[in-house]
Amino acid sequence: MRTKNAQEQLEYLRRGAVEIISEEEAVAKFERSLRTGQPLTVKVGFDPTAPDLHLGHAVLLRKMKQFQDLGHRVVFLIGDFTASIGDPTGRSKTRPPLSREEIEANAETFKAQVFGILDPQKTVIDFNSRWLGALSSSDWIRLCSRYTLARMLERDDFNKRLKSNQPISIHEILYPLAQAYDSVALRADFELGGTDQKFNLLVGRDIMREFGLEPQVILTTPLLEGTDGVEKMSKSLGNYVGFTESPEDIFGKVMSISDRLMFRYRDRESSSNEDKERSCPADRNGLPW
Repeated sequence: MRTKNAQEQLEYLRRGAVEIISEEEAVAKFERSLRTGQPLTVKVGFDPTAPDLHLGHAVLLRKMKQFQDLGHRVVFLIGDFTASIGDPTGRSKTRPPLSREEIEANAETFKAQVFGILDPQKTVIDFNSRWLGALSSSDWIRLCSRYTLARMLERDDFNKRLKSNQPISIHEILYPLAQAYDSVALRADFELGGTDQKFNLLVGRDIMREFGLEPQVILTTPLLEGTDGVEKMSKSLGNYVGFTESPEDIFGKVMSISDRLMFRYRDRESSSNEDKERSCPADRNGLPW
């Protein structure tokens, strides 16, 4: 790929993205990178709460690959520490904790699967226990002092549970702060995540400012519906197509989904407008895919 200027990089990465906050900051970071010759650090976290990656993860991984194609430094961050907390995103109740053995086993499968999409020569694999595990009790208290409870409870998941008298455990409130501190530790220029992660990503921007760092730009990608066409793809819901499933199982699952959902899969996975133009002429005729 030829070297793209800052605006071209933005246009390239905007394809298939839902939101970039903010585009002006993104252009400024790209311009600085081109001027200094230093790649940007792009952080994406994956908590190893289940052993296998699926097509829903592929949407995000393909966007990471685009950053690699542009010459930037991509950090595939395995949340071995945050997995012990449990991300409350989309949860109506507290997630049961995993054992250390389960987390480590799942993390190993992640490492073996991601290079089907990412370039292994351009990928940094890191574990957030490296810095979160080193924080003292005093460090955690100081981190918590940089964000208010009122703002944390504005989060949609917490707000709904509060209104419906569902319990919210204290450790769940720590999750967005832990994810935000990952951005501080890595000095992230970008953080990517699905649309359901927007609150956590924005907390990262706030906490980076609190530590005197330039805030990360956030880029959100659409959620991929599962094979049921209703809920987002999730192994716990059984509506997923896994990376490591047999070709027969993958073929059977993909063939079972509706035509309408197939077009949404294509749109989520297409990395450029050229891909879409080649895919299906009918999609350009105003049909409501």
